[in-house]
Amino acid sequence: MRYAQLVVGPAGCGKSTYCKAMQDHILLMKRKADVINLDPGAEHFDYEPMIDIRELINVQDAMEDEELHFGPNGGLVFCMEYLFENLDWLQDKLGEQEDEYILFDCPGQIELFTHIPAMRKFIERLQSWNFNVCVVFLIDVQFMTDGPKFISGTMAALSVMLKMNTQHVNILSKMDLLSKAMQKRINRFLDPNTEALLDEISTDNFITFNEKYMKLTESIADIVSDYSLISFVPLNLHNEESMTNALITIDNALQYGENEEVKTRDFEEEDD
Repeated sequence: MRYAQLVVGPAGCGKSTYCKAMQDHILLMKRKADVINLDPGAEHFDYEPMIDIRELINVQDAMEDEELHFGPNGGLVFCMEYLFENLDWLQDKLGEQEDEYILFDCPGQIELFTHIPAMRKFIERLQSWNFNVCVVFLIDVQFMTDGPKFISGTMAALSVMLKMNTQHVNILSKMDLLSKAMQKRINRFLDPNTEALLDEISTDNFITFNEKYMKLTESIADIVSDYSLISFVPLNLHNEESMTNALITIDNALQYGENEEVKTRDFEEEDD
């Protein structure tokens, strides 16, 4: 069995830094992990990629093509669709090695995971190559620091989860940048808890908005809370325990190691 984390999230969430830190942490666990760059617009990253999509195509090529005339977003969509049409290139690069654990550093445009089918098809192809796949959705915790923002971020995570239709873990990145008081505030939402969310909304500066849309806000908060559709794992890349907790959550979603043979001891021989 092979295992794949598809690391996704909006620009600025720290995907490259996460991939490097998670790769290093997995190595500390006496395991092996590789990182593949799937962002054709990446200018630099913190890790040494095993495979880099820019060897096949990059956004600059699509933008400078005299026939295509793409802008940055259109060029990115074209590149990802081009990758899907040429996945034999990636398959050849990957080979057929078993027990691989790979982090795919994906582009930061959220539309790729909510509006077009290329990434969903990519997941299906990985599964056909004997990969267990988990989408790891990173969102910068600094954009989740009050009730309305938290609900907005939750809806973004839910949209990606429904579109990708595979195992899914949500990570609140950059927890180390928050003050202790703000961390306690965020922890109230992590269940998530409808009462905490609505209490937060009612005490902030969204009173005019709430008078008109409070019932809608309450309904959304109830759906999130009552059906346990979304949960978040807080992550501090500089804290080993936090990294371990995140990895355990992702490994459970991936069913990592469940197909390995259980090692038993022959107690009868030991008694003899």
